[in-house]
Amino acid sequence: MAVSDLSPALRASASSRPHPKARPGYGKRSVPEQCPPREADFTLLPDRERHIAGHVDALPEGAAMDIKSPAKSQPLYGRMAVGSALRALGVAGHLRHVRCLSGENGGQVRWVTRTFWSRIAHDNEWWDAFLAAEERRSAPMPIAKSVDPPASAPASVPVPAPEPVHVPTQPVVPQQRTAEPQPQSRPGPSPAFAALARLGRADSRLALSGADCAALEQTAAEWFERGVDADYLTHALTAGLPASIGSPFGFVRRCLRDKIPPRLPAATPVAQATPVRRLMMECTECGAPGRPEAFRDGLCRRCRESGPVV
Repeated sequence: MAVSDLSPALRASASSRPHPKARPGYGKRSVPEQCPPREADFTLLPDRERHIAGHVDALPEGAAMDIKSPAKSQPLYGRMAVGSALRALGVAGHLRHVRCLSGENGGQVRWVTRTFWSRIAHDNEWWDAFLAAEERRSAPMPIAKSVDPPASAPASVPVPAPEPVHVPTQPVVPQQRTAEPQPQSRPGPSPAFAALARLGRADSRLALSGADCAALEQTAAEWFERGVDADYLTHALTAGLPASIGSPFGFVRRCLRDKIPPRLPAATPVAQATPVRRLMMECTECGAPGRPEAFRDGLCRRCRESGPVV
């Protein structure tokens, strides 16, 4: 038996570059009731996965978990290797990528992407039960409305007649000259157009021209009609990108069609209301969302059938 395969995982990154924090609500979330770190953690994993697992385990709560951030904060592996290692850690049972409905603001729902991390590997049944409990914890508590007791009818009291009030006459003011109307400013780009235009800044492989953004604007607007924001759309389109993209326009057009989120049901009376899902699993490989029970080892059906990417 090779001794190198049982070497302990690194507990801190060898790079001096600090790991970035995710925005509030996003990033790493450790599962509760974990055992303290041990030198024997992750010893059964291959060298690359053992190193990335030790690096992720040492990250604080709320650390950014997109592929770029771990690739920048440790010097041994690049984006492709980090993406493959995170996929392998999901299959091994150490992590799950999840999209959570954090609340509503002015009629717009807000989805945040979290990576739940476990130092101990768990099977699919354990993760399904954990995510079901997490969804119940994230559900809003019903607010009890207090009802004031009916007040007794007040006794009839004679109301005195109002005294006449002298209203002074207003002085006549000559008509003022109205200012000339200012020319109306041109409306800015729509949220869908702006989100598409920023894809190239999030990842240069998805750089679109102005004509491309205009052609895809209506398709992207359907995402916003389903309650997502620009950050959700950007993350969904940039997750699990291949090494090279020949046609950014064709790639984005297909992703907009294949990854469009489900439409949330309309509000119904309390007696007939159906529970709204506030948590969706995200495929560790391609980033496609769905129900947790539809995933095995953190992967959607298409990625499981296509085989591992190394």
